[in-house]
Amino acid sequence: MTNHSNSTGAPEPASPSWFMGFSKPFWVANGVELLERAAWYGVFVSITLYLSRILGYTDVQAALVSGIFSAGLYLLPTFSGAYADRIGFRNALLLAFGLLTIGYAGMWVLPTMLQGAGLVEYGVLAPGHEMADAVDKIVVFNGLDTSWQKWLFVPVMLTIMVGGSFIKSVITGTVAIETTAANRARGYSMFYAMVNIGAFSGKTIVKPLRYSLGNEGYIVLNLFAASMTLIALICVFFFYKNRAKSAEPKSMAEIWKALIAVLSQGRLITLILIITGFWMVQHQLYATMPKYVLRMAGEGSSPSWYANVNPAIVVLTVGLVTRMLAKRTALFSMTLGMFIMPISAFCMAAGNMLGSGHIMGLHPIAFMMILGIVFQGLAESFISPRFLEYFSLQAPKGEEGLYLGFSHLHSFISSLLGFVTSGFLLEKFCPDPRTLDTATQAAMKLAVAGEGPMPDAYAHAHYIWFVFVGIAFVSAVALIIYGQVLKDR
Repeated sequence: MTNHSNSTGAPEPASPSWFMGFSKPFWVANGVELLERAAWYGVFVSITLYLSRILGYTDVQAALVSGIFSAGLYLLPTFSGAYADRIGFRNALLLAFGLLTIGYAGMWVLPTMLQGAGLVEYGVLAPGHEMADAVDKIVVFNGLDTSWQKWLFVPVMLTIMVGGSFIKSVITGTVAIETTAANRARGYSMFYAMVNIGAFSGKTIVKPLRYSLGNEGYIVLNLFAASMTLIALICVFFFYKNRAKSAEPKSMAEIWKALIAVLSQGRLITLILIITGFWMVQHQLYATMPKYVLRMAGEGSSPSWYANVNPAIVVLTVGLVTRMLAKRTALFSMTLGMFIMPISAFCMAAGNMLGSGHIMGLHPIAFMMILGIVFQGLAESFISPRFLEYFSLQAPKGEEGLYLGFSHLHSFISSLLGFVTSGFLLEKFCPDPRTLDTATQAAMKLAVAGEGPMPDAYAHAHYIWFVFVGIAFVSAVALIIYGQVLKDR
């Protein structure tokens, strides 16, 4: 993003105050951000379930596609942000929400089209079935799991990915322009609140839809997402106005040059690779957790609601943690957080080792998963705010902003590695029940109900989390070594 300024080079003053000391464009931008986050998180928290249960993807295929989906949204914003500077924020937002609406609608239309082609059917569970209270519809594939037509999701995914890449850069750019030095901190606080309210509401709607519609709820969820982004599109069209700008936008060549400069910095790349270990574990909130919980603790579980524990903990603890460690180095704070992550992953593994008794009314796997997510959120409070600070300090003087545009390279890498690793681990230790024989499926359902042991196919499902314990621990030790090496230079 460019630095918007007037002809004298000074930052442009914010638009006149409209409500609570902020301008109308500020509130429009934050309002549509809330709608976009509700749409995105509602879909993304169940994306691997949608791909496997609705479109017939294997665990590995679903993980690969989801990983590319997530990774693209971390890499593209710097480039789409430069393009947004050229066409204007309003046009960029109209383009973004137009693409998002088309994409989410496509995720709703695609299964309907495949059902019409006879490749998939939705059957009603018989009364008294052990899963009937939680899921009233099952999916029967008639060749969809082997048909090329399930890959029609890829262009739909790319449409959402490109549209979504504009949002973060344009909205944060708007907040920067529409605030002053006196209210900028409060403005970004408002922005952060909108992001979390949207994320919370989007994830919360998943379970009611699944309970009322069964697996078909994963399809209807996309209609909800499309309606959110359509409302945002209308709001931008009628209420969002561009600010005049005179600064020259960065060219794509300049962006690529900056990326190459970042990649040539061995110190930065090493730090990115180390922090990638943390984010690989963090991404399991979406890659592994939903499928793991539903398969091991039953369809009555609420993975989308469990995922909401993470932002809740971050909001409650990030300010306190930052104040407590204000006098300590960013590297010290990050190292503490990195050593919390193995504890988080171990808690997630422990649920499968505690037996069948409930804990505070929850299945042990669900209870320990929530506890693990609590530690995960706490670790994020130690790491995320201080990482950006530390990353900026490694950039050459005067190029901090340029370098920070690529500060999320760790999330690009960890999305690909984290999701793909999850797919192979799920297939090995916690496989999709539809890939197993009838007797194993029956034994699994009895075990989930507490009426027998888990079949061999699921007996070691917690090994998945042991892998991530190892990744988190190695990353934590690597960060200590990194700090010591830099101290000696």
